Amino acid sequence: MGRKVDGVWTDVTATEFLAEVRGAAKVAYTTVMTVADILHRKGWLRREKAGRAWLYEPVRSREEYTAGLMRDALGDSQDRPAALLRFVEAISDEDVEALDAALRAARGEADAGTAPGGRA
Repeated sequence: MGRKVDGVWTDVTATEFLAEVRGAAKVAYTTVMTVADILHRKGWLRREKAGRAWLYEPVRSREEYTAGLMRDALGDSQDRPAALLRFVEAISDEDVEALDAALRAARGEADAGTAPGGRA
């Protein structure tokens, strides 16, 4: 034990997760186990036996989860192009470059790995 965990974004036992959360609040082991079991039943976590303990891991990565939140937020908009424009206007130049590179990679463009000079 004693390894640094990152919530349940990496594989983790309930004991390891409890040790991480205890810094923020007094939480009982049974509470962590109950929440982990609920998340497993809802399909958010996979688990497998590791000795006497359960080893939990996320079904989706943090990036996949974040992308889902973004899709949900965009889906709530009545004017998707306007929502996207407002989003791009509000993000940093570095994020604009990353978004441009991601779009080029998704299209399979050869220069997807090179960042553009800046905002258009």
